[in-house]
Amino acid sequence: MPGVPGDSCRSDGWYAVHTMSRHEKSAAEHLGHRGLQVFLPLYPSVRQWKDRRVVVDMPLFPGYLFLKFDVRERLKVLTAPGVARIVGQGGVPVAIPEDQIERLRHAIYEIRAEPHPFLSIGDRVRITAGPLQGLTGVLIRKKNAIVVVVSIDLIARSIAIEIDPACVEIFATN
Repeated sequence: MPGVPGDSCRSDGWYAVHTMSRHEKSAAEHLGHRGLQVFLPLYPSVRQWKDRRVVVDMPLFPGYLFLKFDVRERLKVLTAPGVARIVGQGGVPVAIPEDQIERLRHAIYEIRAEPHPFLSIGDRVRITAGPLQGLTGVLIRKKNAIVVVVSIDLIARSIAIEIDPACVEIFATN
C-alpha cells in the first residue's frame, strides 16, 4: 500500500496495536486464533497475595502488542475482542521497522526488562534511589549518558549527575 507512512511499498509489516486496558493477553490470543503473527513481550513480576507470592507474566508495554499483518486486512484486527485501535498517524496505520521488532524479540530473552515511564529530555524528574534520593532536577542528555541537573536555588548553583534511567521518575507538582 504505497504512501502509507513507515511503509515502503509493502502492505504487510509489523504494527503496534492498542488494546483495551488489561486485555493484552486475551487480544493476543484472539488475534493468534485468526492466523496472525503476534508478539506480546512479557516480563515476570512478583505479586503478593494474601496467602502467597506469585510470579505473573505482565506485558512489557501495558496496553500494546505487536502484530504482523497485511494492512488491507485491518478489519480482521479491529474486530478482535480487546483491540481498541491500530497505532498510526491521521488514522493511517504506521509500520514499525522489522529490525526493531527482531532486536526487541531477541533482547527480552537476554536482558531483564520491565516497564518504565517514558522520559523526555527537559522533563522534571525525582531521583528514586541512591545517595541523592528524593532530590528533583531536569533530565538532559550529555553525549550518550542520561544526566539529571539538580539545582540548589538558595545559592543559584547546579550540578549535573550521570544517572541510571531506572533511578528517576517523572516529578509532578500538585
